[in-house]
Amino acid sequence: MDHVLTLERAAQLDAADPLSRFRARFFIPQHEGQDCIYLCGNSLGLQPVGAAEAIAVELEDWARLGVEGHFRARNPWMPYHERFAEGLAHLTGARTSEVVAANNLTVNLHLLLATFYAPTGTRRKILMEAKAFPSDRYALASQIRFHGGDPARDLLEISPRAGEHFLRTEDLEAAIADAGDTLATVLIGGVHYFTGVRHNLRRIAAAAHAVGATCGFDLAHAIGNVPLSLHDDDVDFACWCSYKYLNSGPGAVAGYFVHERFHGRTDLPRFEGWWGHDTSRRFLMEPDFVPMGDAGAWQLSNAPVLNMAVHKLSLDLFLEAGMPALRERSVRLTAALEGLLQRAAAAAGVSITPFTPTDPEARGCQISFALPGGRSVFDRLTAMGVVADWREPDAIRMAPVPLYTSFTDLARLEAALTTALTTP
Repeated sequence: MDHVLTLERAAQLDAADPLSRFRARFFIPQHEGQDCIYLCGNSLGLQPVGAAEAIAVELEDWARLGVEGHFRARNPWMPYHERFAEGLAHLTGARTSEVVAANNLTVNLHLLLATFYAPTGTRRKILMEAKAFPSDRYALASQIRFHGGDPARDLLEISPRAGEHFLRTEDLEAAIADAGDTLATVLIGGVHYFTGVRHNLRRIAAAAHAVGATCGFDLAHAIGNVPLSLHDDDVDFACWCSYKYLNSGPGAVAGYFVHERFHGRTDLPRFEGWWGHDTSRRFLMEPDFVPMGDAGAWQLSNAPVLNMAVHKLSLDLFLEAGMPALRERSVRLTAALEGLLQRAAAAAGVSITPFTPTDPEARGCQISFALPGGRSVFDRLTAMGVVADWREPDAIRMAPVPLYTSFTDLARLEAALTTALTTP
């Protein structure tokens, strides 16, 4: 799209795309009586239209049945977590036995590291990206200290090459090879939260395994954004949240993946809880833990039903739309966003500094960039009803989410950005 994205052309693109119908399944925040241009799904996804009803069903069954709701509710609470396996498997490229909806992201990361970070002898290091999302660094550094190590020595943070904004896969592979038998675990973001770069999980996992290390991924910005194939990519473990691209609500239940080759093993260290105990024996109240024979063995407790009701609704939308079709639409929307950013900057006589790869295969639906006077431009856009994300010191992040962002949104954005850049 080399020319201005007019409202007329955008309307034609929206009308021709069968996935445009999903926009009506979400509440769009309003600004002065008009839909906002919402480009912040990489921080918080929008509310599905059926969210209130989904929660109301569980509240009504609780009021009507009390404790019997565990077995007699319309969606019985006892096996409630099992409802999420199909949707999560679809989004992660996993088997249904390998995925679980539970806890929050950093809680899951700690639970998985209890198994997959086992420092011994000289093999004590964890490798991660420099400037990863801070919670990941906090978790990894605290795990190292918990095991008697020193993050200054045992936490390897890999930075992009001089003058570049994002890591290349070959540089991660080289760093892993250089660490060799000192490396215990690799933990990388599937899509980097700041730059939007999409990492090659298969190559990173293979590099880690080649030196005898375990490999996991934080998929907070990847799940629901880009296609994943965790099982076939031979990933050991992964975890994610569900309030960004999965649209399940602020602080909503997260999830995790454990490759099936680790299932049923009783020799693995893990933190144990009642809901990870063998389902068939759970109510015998036995003193000794018998792990479930799948990824459920890493669960601790029963499902937070009210929290999870919206999550099921959102996963069903992804199953209905299909991740391959959503990805195809995502690539087109993101290319349109990239084009309009360049055009608006050129029209205003300023230069844009992109932090995100231009190769569609190397990114998700996010573009991060800097502009002269970035904060004032961002504030002007906000005043015009554009909901994007500012990150210090100079970055604007925009994410055209294919489930609800329209080409019409982007046409309106082009006009708004041109105005914001040329306003004294």
